[in-house]
Amino acid sequence: MTATTARAFTCQLRPSDRMPALFVGHGSPMNAILDNSYSRQWAEIGDALPAPSAILCISAHWMTRGTTLVQVSQKPETIHDFGGFPRQLFEQQYPAPGAPELARATAELLAKHHAEASEEWGLDHGAWSVLIRMFPKADIPVYQLSLDLSLRTSDHFELARDLKSLREQGVLIVASGNMVHNLPAMQSGAEPFDWAVEFDALMADAITGRRFGEIAGADGLGSLMKTAHPTIEHFLPLLYTLAVADDADELNYFNEGIDLGSVSMRSCVFA
Repeated sequence: MTATTARAFTCQLRPSDRMPALFVGHGSPMNAILDNSYSRQWAEIGDALPAPSAILCISAHWMTRGTTLVQVSQKPETIHDFGGFPRQLFEQQYPAPGAPELARATAELLAKHHAEASEEWGLDHGAWSVLIRMFPKADIPVYQLSLDLSLRTSDHFELARDLKSLREQGVLIVASGNMVHNLPAMQSGAEPFDWAVEFDALMADAITGRRFGEIAGADGLGSLMKTAHPTIEHFLPLLYTLAVADDADELNYFNEGIDLGSVSMRSCVFA
């Protein structure tokens, strides 16, 4: 499929309102089955959103190196990419259809970034644990985009800019990670660590001030960044939401707060 036909295909999608772009702090996989403030907010957001033609999810849990992949399966499998949780969680399925033609068109939109279509992967818990509460009928086509860990944070931001046109074609962009995610420091019932509160507030201030370039250069923030994100994968999805936002969007936060001492659940929607 050429870039020209890719654009022509997206123009054929069902006319709809310009879709919002979301960053969702997904936290523990247990949020998929627990009735708590986080899962209730996801359900409320899902009810409030306009109906999308498809959902593109950028999850912290599909990592590649040296290439960006776009998932093109007809029926993406529900991946239970975790361990040590109750059987009920492993029994959860999110049988949403894929969006293979749109996914291939998306790969073409990212051709200059050397993105490729792929049938590997499916819907990991960064995607389905959120969507199962937002869109429980699982009747909206969903596809995922991988995170190339060989790229700099600024490179991710530039790549994501080329996804912006999808918002005009009925595609809801849902990026799923956490603004603070320090897995070794997590403690059940712990009060938020000072450094977690500090980094969460730093990100919120920069987002509210639309200083997205500052966030895209966060790999240069030094020790605070390293403490908030010992590994980068849960931070990167935020860049994809910010890159497709613009001044016409109204910003709203939801699920503000620190869970397990070291995980920011702060989420935001640009619409």
